Amino acid sequence: IWIEFAERTGIPELRRTTRDEPDYDKLMQYRLALLRQHQLGLPDIQKVISAMGPMTGAKEFLDALRRDYQVVILSDTFYEFAMPLMARLGMPTLFCHKLEADAAGFVVNYHLRMPNQKQESVRRFREINFRVIAAGDSYNDTAMLGEAHAGILFHPPQSVIDAFPQFPVTNSYAELRAAIDQAAARI
Repeated sequence: IWIEFAERTGIPELRRTTRDEPDYDKLMQYRLALLRQHQLGLPDIQKVISAMGPMTGAKEFLDALRRDYQVVILSDTFYEFAMPLMARLGMPTLFCHKLEADAAGFVVNYHLRMPNQKQESVRRFREINFRVIAAGDSYNDTAMLGEAHAGILFHPPQSVIDAFPQFPVTNSYAELRAAIDQAAARI
């Protein structure tokens, strides 16, 4: 979402994501400052999101995956951003965060569901005897991947691959599905 928003607004600094910055608070403070500087609010972001669709193949991948597995999306995005995309994906279960906007629609703060919500969610799923296979692409996913019974990187940048060589790397939905199936058979 942020990359597409950066493209459409012509503000390249907004391309910075958790694939680049491991400190989520630092990243979000940076983004909020840029939004203030350019006088862009939640309606501006939502307008861009409404014109976006899911990644090519994402719906088909999720539909097929949900036929065989329970799927929960743990994301560091915000409900105010994600819900139009979730509708296009068939409303998968999503746990993410919330934004706070003022009366004029300017984003003034963000509220985490909880610190380290991805890792903590996986820990709690394990406590109630779920076998957890997690996939992610960014620095903010690696604690979750490590907490899961099996963690898989999906189309990560080279910096994440280099920093976390313990996780297998997949670069397509077919590779990811094969890795999930292999992990499920192993755990």
